[in-house]
Amino acid sequence: MYAIIKAGGKQYRVTPKDVIIVNRLADTQGDNIVINEVLLVSDDKGINIGAPYVSGASVVGKIVRHYKGKKIRGFHYKPKKDSSKTYGHRQYLTSVEISEIKIS
Repeated sequence: MYAIIKAGGKQYRVTPKDVIIVNRLADTQGDNIVINEVLLVSDDKGINIGAPYVSGASVVGKIVRHYKGKKIRGFHYKPKKDSSKTYGHRQYLTSVEISEIKIS
């Protein structure tokens, strides 16, 4: 059994006991979350595709931790102008462990 969910503007394929990394969520560490934006559910009965979401389907997960990702560096350079600029940032991320996929 698996599902395709939408979290933080991105889509993830999840199964129970998976750990996914999403953009920072507002909930605190250790909280259970319910994601209702389920785009597709596949189980032993077949595949349910939503338009845009599958009605009655949800994914339950637990927030494992909040952290900052790897540093990303960028560089702008304009030739013959003696102009360059370096920039970078670290993305705030959340680890979520999927506990179950519910279909009603």
